[in-house]
Amino acid sequence: MNEMVLKHKEFVILGLLAENPRGDHAYNINKKINERGMRDWTNIGADISLSTIYRILDRSENKGFVKNYIEEVDNRERKVYTITDYGTKILKEKVYNVIKGFIGKNDEDFYVAFSMLPLFSPEELIKAFSYSIETMKKNKVELENMLKVNPDFPINVSGLFIHPIKILETDISFMEWIIDKIKEGDSIDK
Repeated sequence: MNEMVLKHKEFVILGLLAENPRGDHAYNINKKINERGMRDWTNIGADISLSTIYRILDRSENKGFVKNYIEEVDNRERKVYTITDYGTKILKEKVYNVIKGFIGKNDEDFYVAFSMLPLFSPEELIKAFSYSIETMKKNKVELENMLKVNPDFPINVSGLFIHPIKILETDISFMEWIIDKIKEGDSIDK
Protein backbone atom coordinates (compact mmCIF):
# COMPACT_ATOMS: atom_id res chain seq x y z
CA MET A 1 0.00 0.00 0.00
CA ASN A 2 1.54 3.27 -1.14
CA GLU A 3 -0.40 5.38 1.36
CA MET A 4 1.60 3.82 4.17
CA VAL A 5 4.51 6.06 3.17
CA LEU A 6 2.64 9.03 4.64
CA LYS A 7 3.43 9.67 8.27
CA HIS A 8 0.77 11.51 10.28
CA LYS A 9 2.32 14.99 10.10
CA GLU A 10 3.01 14.57 6.41
CA PHE A 11 -0.59 13.40 5.95
CA VAL A 12 -1.89 16.59 7.61
CA ILE A 13 0.43 18.92 5.68
CA LEU A 14 -0.24 17.24 2.32
CA GLY A 15 -4.00 17.40 2.93
CA LEU A 16 -3.83 21.11 3.69
CA LEU A 17 -1.67 21.69 0.63
CA ALA A 18 -4.17 19.81 -1.55
CA GLU A 19 -6.87 22.34 -0.66
CA ASN A 20 -5.19 24.97 -2.83
CA PRO A 21 -4.41 23.73 -6.35
CA ARG A 22 -2.32 26.86 -7.11
CA GLY A 23 -0.05 26.01 -4.21
CA ASP A 24 0.70 27.42 -0.81
CA HIS A 25 3.61 28.30 1.38
CA ALA A 26 4.55 27.07 4.82
CA TYR A 27 3.31 30.23 6.54
CA ASN A 28 -0.25 29.73 5.23
CA ILE A 29 -0.19 26.03 6.13
CA ASN A 30 0.86 26.94 9.67
CA LYS A 31 -1.92 29.54 9.77
CA LYS A 32 -4.51 26.92 8.74
CA ILE A 33 -3.25 24.57 11.46
CA ASN A 34 -3.72 27.34 14.02
CA GLU A 35 -7.10 28.54 12.72
CA ARG A 36 -8.55 25.02 12.71
CA GLY A 37 -7.14 24.11 16.11
CA MET A 38 -5.45 21.10 14.53
CA ARG A 39 -2.87 20.90 17.28
CA ASP A 40 -5.75 19.89 19.56
CA TRP A 41 -7.42 17.22 17.44
CA THR A 42 -4.50 15.75 15.47
CA ASN A 43 -1.11 14.48 16.49
CA ILE A 44 0.59 17.29 14.58
CA GLY A 45 1.94 18.48 17.91
CA ALA A 46 1.95 21.75 19.75
CA ASP A 47 5.63 22.14 18.99
CA ILE A 48 5.40 22.07 15.19
CA SER A 49 6.98 25.23 13.88
CA LEU A 50 7.37 26.89 10.54
CA SER A 51 10.80 25.28 10.15
CA THR A 52 9.25 21.85 10.88
CA ILE A 53 6.63 22.46 8.20
CA TYR A 54 9.39 23.36 5.73
CA ARG A 55 11.25 20.14 6.62
CA ILE A 56 8.09 18.09 6.07
CA LEU A 57 7.47 19.84 2.73
CA ASP A 58 11.09 19.25 1.68
CA ARG A 59 10.85 15.53 2.62
CA SER A 60 7.57 15.35 0.71
CA GLU A 61 9.28 16.93 -2.26
CA ASN A 62 12.06 14.32 -2.10
CA LYS A 63 9.37 11.61 -2.22
CA GLY A 64 7.75 13.25 -5.25
CA PHE A 65 4.57 14.28 -3.40
CA VAL A 66 5.09 18.01 -3.85
CA LYS A 67 7.06 20.40 -6.01
CA ASN A 68 7.85 24.04 -5.49
CA TYR A 69 8.34 27.26 -7.36
CA ILE A 70 9.54 30.68 -6.29
CA GLU A 71 7.23 33.66 -6.37
CA GLU A 72 8.10 37.26 -5.70
CA VAL A 73 5.90 39.25 -3.34
CA ASP A 74 6.81 42.78 -2.25
CA ASN A 75 10.36 42.36 -3.58
CA ARG A 76 10.76 39.18 -1.51
CA GLU A 77 11.05 35.67 -2.83
CA ARG A 78 9.13 32.89 -1.20
CA LYS A 79 8.81 29.21 -1.92
CA VAL A 80 5.35 28.01 -2.93
CA TYR A 81 4.59 24.29 -2.80
CA THR A 82 2.04 22.43 -4.92
CA ILE A 83 0.91 18.86 -4.64
CA THR A 84 1.92 16.64 -7.55
CA ASP A 85 -0.33 14.14 -9.31
CA TYR A 86 1.59 11.40 -7.50
CA GLY A 87 1.11 13.21 -4.17
CA THR A 88 -2.62 13.51 -4.86
CA LYS A 89 -2.80 9.80 -5.69
CA ILE A 90 -0.99 8.85 -2.47
CA LEU A 91 -3.12 11.25 -0.41
CA LYS A 92 -6.37 9.92 -1.88
CA GLU A 93 -5.28 6.33 -1.20
CA LYS A 94 -4.51 7.21 2.41
CA VAL A 95 -7.79 9.08 2.98
CA TYR A 96 -9.89 6.36 1.32
CA ASN A 97 -8.21 3.54 3.23
CA VAL A 98 -8.46 5.37 6.56
CA ILE A 99 -12.20 5.97 6.07
CA LYS A 100 -12.79 2.45 4.75
CA GLY A 101 -10.78 0.97 7.61
CA PHE A 102 -12.38 3.00 10.39
CA ILE A 103 -13.68 0.57 13.00
CA GLY A 104 -15.08 2.85 15.63
CA LYS A 105 -12.04 3.68 17.70
CA ASN A 106 -10.59 7.07 18.47
CA ASP A 107 -8.37 7.52 15.44
CA GLU A 108 -6.67 10.84 14.71
CA ASP A 109 -6.05 9.78 11.10
CA PHE A 110 -9.80 9.35 10.69
CA TYR A 111 -10.42 12.95 11.73
CA VAL A 112 -7.78 14.18 9.31
CA ALA A 113 -9.18 11.97 6.52
CA PHE A 114 -12.70 13.17 7.27
CA SER A 115 -11.58 16.75 6.73
CA MET A 116 -10.45 15.73 3.22
CA LEU A 117 -13.78 14.37 1.96
CA PRO A 118 -13.83 16.86 -0.96
CA LEU A 119 -11.13 14.77 -2.66
CA PHE A 120 -13.76 12.15 -3.56
CA SER A 121 -16.93 11.70 -5.52
CA PRO A 122 -20.13 10.96 -3.59
CA GLU A 123 -20.05 7.38 -4.91
CA GLU A 124 -16.51 6.80 -3.64
CA LEU A 125 -17.43 8.19 -0.22
CA ILE A 126 -20.56 6.05 0.06
CA LYS A 127 -18.52 2.95 -0.83
CA ALA A 128 -15.83 3.71 1.79
CA PHE A 129 -18.30 4.60 4.56
CA SER A 130 -20.47 1.55 3.76
CA TYR A 131 -17.46 -0.74 4.05
CA SER A 132 -16.60 0.82 7.41
CA ILE A 133 -20.19 0.37 8.64
CA GLU A 134 -20.17 -3.32 7.72
CA THR A 135 -16.87 -3.85 9.53
CA MET A 136 -18.15 -2.07 12.64
CA LYS A 137 -21.37 -4.11 12.60
CA LYS A 138 -19.34 -7.33 12.50
CA ASN A 139 -17.18 -6.12 15.40
CA LYS A 140 -20.29 -5.19 17.38
CA VAL A 141 -21.82 -8.65 16.85
CA GLU A 142 -18.57 -10.32 17.96
CA LEU A 143 -18.53 -8.27 21.17
CA GLU A 144 -22.22 -8.98 21.84
CA ASN A 145 -21.63 -12.71 21.33
CA MET A 146 -18.68 -12.72 23.73
CA LEU A 147 -20.86 -11.00 26.30
CA LYS A 148 -23.70 -13.53 25.78
CA VAL A 149 -21.32 -16.45 26.36
CA ASN A 150 -20.50 -15.03 29.77
CA PRO A 151 -23.60 -13.17 30.99
CA ASP A 152 -22.45 -13.32 34.62
CA PHE A 153 -19.37 -11.18 34.14
CA PRO A 154 -18.94 -8.66 36.95
CA ILE A 155 -19.53 -5.04 35.94
CA ASN A 156 -15.82 -4.28 35.64
CA VAL A 157 -15.57 -6.98 32.95
CA SER A 158 -18.96 -6.63 31.24
CA GLY A 159 -18.35 -2.89 31.00
CA LEU A 160 -15.33 -3.62 28.83
CA PHE A 161 -17.75 -5.08 26.28
CA ILE A 162 -20.69 -2.70 26.78
CA HIS A 163 -18.64 0.47 26.33
CA PRO A 164 -17.19 -0.40 22.88
CA ILE A 165 -20.61 -1.74 21.80
CA LYS A 166 -22.19 1.63 22.62
CA ILE A 167 -19.38 3.48 20.83
CA LEU A 168 -19.82 1.27 17.77
CA GLU A 169 -23.58 1.93 17.77
CA THR A 170 -22.93 5.67 17.82
CA ASP A 171 -20.27 5.48 15.10
CA ILE A 172 -22.50 3.32 12.88
CA SER A 173 -25.32 5.82 13.31
CA PHE A 174 -22.93 8.68 12.45
CA MET A 175 -21.68 6.93 9.30
CA GLU A 176 -25.25 6.17 8.20
CA TRP A 177 -26.12 9.83 8.71
CA ILE A 178 -23.16 10.86 6.53
CA ILE A 179 -24.27 8.50 3.76
CA ASP A 180 -27.83 9.86 3.97
CA LYS A 181 -26.54 13.44 3.74
CA ILE A 182 -24.40 12.59 0.72
CA LYS A 183 -27.35 10.86 -0.98
CA GLU A 184 -29.54 13.91 -0.24
CA GLY A 185 -26.98 16.02 -2.10
CA ASP A 186 -25.57 17.97 0.83
CA SER A 187 -22.40 19.73 -0.25
CA ILE A 188 -18.91 18.77 0.78
CA ASP A 189 -16.77 21.85 0.44
CA LYS A 190 -13.14 22.65 1.05
